[in-house]
Order: sequence, then C-alpha cells, then structure tokens
Amino acid sequence: MPMPMQISLDEVLSMLLSRVDAMTMANENMKSKFNILARALYKKGLLTDDDILQSVRDEHQLLLDLGAIKAMPDDETLKSVADNVTQWVKNDAEAIRQSMKEYEAKVKAMIEEEEKKPRLDVASAADLQRLDRMSGNSQGSRLIVP
Repeated sequence: MPMPMQISLDEVLSMLLSRVDAMTMANENMKSKFNILARALYKKGLLTDDDILQSVRDEHQLLLDLGAIKAMPDDETLKSVADNVTQWVKNDAEAIRQSMKEYEAKVKAMIEEEEKKPRLDVASAADLQRLDRMSGNSQGSRLIVP
C-alpha cells in the first residue's frame, strides 16, 4: 500500500499563490486584448459613443434582470460609466488623468467630512470595571453620565 503524500502548508500556499498570479496575468492579458480590439473598432467607426452607452445600459439591465443589482442606475450614472469606457477606448490619457484627480478630490473631501463628524466611543463593561478598580471606586461606575 503506497504511503499518502504529505504536503507542507508552505507548499500549498506557494501553489495557491502561483495560481493566483497566473490568473492575474491571464486577466491582464484579456483586458489588453479587449482594449486593443475596442480601439481598433472605434477607429474604424464600427463602435460609437452611443454604442458604448447603450451597451452599458444593456449590461445594467441584464444585472437587474438577474438580481445582481437592486435598481437600475439613473441615466447620469450610466452616462458617467459610458464616458469612462469611452475615454479608455479613445486612449484619452489627459481626460483619464483629470477624472482620476476629480475622483481623488471627492474621496479626500468625503474623508475630511467623515473626520469632522462627532464620534461616540463606547467602552465595554469590563473596561469600565477595570477603570473603576484603578480609581478605587467601589460604589459603581461614575464614568457613565446620564
């Protein structure tokens, strides 16, 4: 009877990471091929801005029909998604760079707004008891003010 093969945890992790790397490379390769073909079709006039917008709308309708999303995005959101795809297909590096700056500014503003909001930190009962013991208070916590 042959002995069962033993594999160390490091070997299993190494195999899994190599598979993830291979899948990542395949995904990047697929994206590059899509970008090249989309740009070629766009340059030939076989793919238009309206085609991209309609395809984005169709994609979201399919996601809605499948139950992957709960509601159809509004026209402004669909147009924004289509514009991003169109910028990429057109190879418009300056517009993409500007969109990235605008997005970064929005994220920073949201973070700053979130940091301005008052925070309520809640201590666990065990922490309150430990603080009471440290302060020598045996009558109950005075840290909670009604």
